[in-house]
Amino acid sequence: MQENILMSFGQTIRKIRLSKEISQEKFADMCDLHRTYISDIELGKRNVSLENIEKMSIALNLKISQLFEEVEKNETI
Repeated sequence: MQENILMSFGQTIRKIRLSKEISQEKFADMCDLHRTYISDIELGKRNVSLENIEKMSIALNLKISQLFEEVEKNETI
């Protein structure tokens, strides 16, 4: 179960980031995180802290609740 949420979260971040035409490098800078950390998140290899989820939602111009709504949509796929 845990792997599924990590994969769904990472895939959602990647999908939204790409829809906004933001590179991993630029996104990492926007979040004040390292690019390899973003890569690991998108690959489902990281369990992300609430603080970093907030940074990413701000960078993507989404409320945290909106971000998790998208994650839930991806989980059903």
